[in-house]
Amino acid sequence: MAVAELTAPTCAKQGLGSSQLSYLAARTSSFRRLSFRPPRRTHSSRISCSVNQTAQAPVAVETEVPKSNKPECFGVFCLTYDLKAEEETKSWKKLINVAVSGAAGMISNHLLFKLASGQVFGHDQPIALKLLGSERSFQALEGVAMELEDSLFPLLREVQIGIDPYEVFQDVEWALLIGAKPRGPGMERAGLLDINGQIFAEQGKALNAVASRNVKVIVVGNPCNTNALICLKNAPDIPAKNFHALTRLDENRAKCQLALKAGVFYDKVSNMTIWGNHSTTQVPDFLNARINGLPVKEVITDHEWLEEEFTEKVQKRGGVLIKKWGRSSAASTAVSIADAIKSLVTPTPEGDWFSSGVYTDGNPYGIAEGIVFSMPCRSKGDGDYELVKDVIFDDYLLKRLTKTEAELLAERRCVAHLIGGGVAYCDLPEDTMLPGEM
Repeated sequence: MAVAELTAPTCAKQGLGSSQLSYLAARTSSFRRLSFRPPRRTHSSRISCSVNQTAQAPVAVETEVPKSNKPECFGVFCLTYDLKAEEETKSWKKLINVAVSGAAGMISNHLLFKLASGQVFGHDQPIALKLLGSERSFQALEGVAMELEDSLFPLLREVQIGIDPYEVFQDVEWALLIGAKPRGPGMERAGLLDINGQIFAEQGKALNAVASRNVKVIVVGNPCNTNALICLKNAPDIPAKNFHALTRLDENRAKCQLALKAGVFYDKVSNMTIWGNHSTTQVPDFLNARINGLPVKEVITDHEWLEEEFTEKVQKRGGVLIKKWGRSSAASTAVSIADAIKSLVTPTPEGDWFSSGVYTDGNPYGIAEGIVFSMPCRSKGDGDYELVKDVIFDDYLLKRLTKTEAELLAERRCVAHLIGGGVAYCDLPEDTMLPGEM
């Protein structure tokens, strides 16, 4: 295999078959793109050609690279992978643009391949992935793009990588905001709220400037509820209802624990709600949950276990995993992100619901407005949702809802300077960060 690096493409043209590998690399500003498009002439400063035959050695030519805001494509798909003429694509839906921040991280490493394979949006949904990283992670982003390229996903029509959210978020219809600074030794919770809050304020501004007007945003980076609030407050032209904080992993963990206790498979557990903050004040709701269609408290009669051990197990599951595994959850988090998306693009089964951290304005439960609070939702499968009204409350549940609500209100006061709320001050009642954030 002959490989050459040059500044103007002069690769041999004869005899190139569909099985031969051509690699085109172009870099414009901080952005790179993998694209399923017909080949075209480029002005790239570096191109690598690789073919399964002996080729004439190219001659290097010095050229000045013109600046462009539009990145050129690169990758094997750019030259040899034209699926537009394939019969199966006639039934495909319109291409969607999905942005992922923290794209070089462990969670993304599990998630991206689910997205590209069709497991999330469907096997008739072509996708363009736009991956946001940092200067430090840019080389790793290139590695991620190479792995996606080598996987030959038919539905994956484009991959872009970059470090500028104003470029990466251009026209995106989904934004999965995973990247955030982890909490370091000795860092106060208020400090983490401020540092990550600034990240999500900037990303909110970028989404507001360049994303689709109906973009759906799922915030994963912690503390995700308040980060989602900061993001939506900095994106006033995008409906606040379109922003979500991920609490689906907590819901999945709660379903697992109830299934184990009841001796059933987890698909028998439904109507599971996680209320409130993604912290140890979260409230796994066993009062409204069902097992085999029956109220949980009728199936599991050990109510002391429900009120104490079950709740604590769900809240501290991440910490137990870290002790066993030596790292925070990544694969299960990626699965829960996929589940959260599927719950919005697939009609909710009749009578069931799912959990998501959403904006509280207009909620029917009496929860304070102006925060992002996990609540039960239903969807028609159009990317939108409605809050579930047919839920019941008892004193036990209301007491815990009040505690997690107070925590989120305190977090909002901590980031007031980032959401147009004036001078910030922190009076957080206690440190309730989940173990994975420590």
